[in-house]
Amino acid sequence: MSSTRGIILVHSAPAALRPHIEWAVGAVFGAPVELHWSPQPAEPRSLRGELTWHGRIGTGAQLASALRGCARARFEVTEDASAGQEGMRWAYTPRLGIFAASIGVHGDIMVHEDRLKQAILADALGRQPLAEGVAELLGARWDAELEAFRQAGDGAPVRWLHQVG
Repeated sequence: MSSTRGIILVHSAPAALRPHIEWAVGAVFGAPVELHWSPQPAEPRSLRGELTWHGRIGTGAQLASALRGCARARFEVTEDASAGQEGMRWAYTPRLGIFAASIGVHGDIMVHEDRLKQAILADALGRQPLAEGVAELLGARWDAELEAFRQAGDGAPVRWLHQVG
């Protein structure tokens, strides 16, 4: 079994979503999970939670898909690069929806050549300035929206979870 690790960062979620988020994550791992939750100062009456995980390659995509069903949550899921596989990052906000990008071993977003060519072509045709196209490829709108929630969560503890099975 090829394995990897990653992290789930629930930046904000209404308290009522807490059990639904844990059920969604637990369904992916095949075992009940409990995230460590704390108040999210950037949004009244909401919580933030973290969970570091270890599992099969592709687990990050399953986690992002499962969490996307909790539409009022803001989250990020990462899956680290492993032998022969790029890493991945998913970010979700209720306003913007889902963003996915490949990440390298140092956590940088890796933009594939064809996507850059499309951004250059869009600029040449006057559809979108190149700087905006590159910002979109890097997920700049998601980063801007999530940054206040990231900063509010500094110093939160991290817990490890290993996939069952």
